[in-house]
Amino acid sequence: MTADRPIEDLSFEEALHELEAIVSRLESGETPLQDAIDLYERGNKLRRRCADRLDAAQARIEAIRLDAEGRPVGTQPFDAG
Repeated sequence: MTADRPIEDLSFEEALHELEAIVSRLESGETPLQDAIDLYERGNKLRRRCADRLDAAQARIEAIRLDAEGRPVGTQPFDAG
């Protein structure tokens, strides 16, 4: 189970799956308060992990540069600017 593993060791997919499970548990309203607080804290760390992994993936995307006629002439690093 991923809940026992350090968040830094989780893949994006594992972190997202665990985050979805936490959201479901919190939305059920059946979690005792202290457990809900602990789940919320881990969920926030998982959300940050997922966001960091997405940012890293976006940084690797390359945009195709086009010439005046619309033909590809090369690539450049993606800039979400």
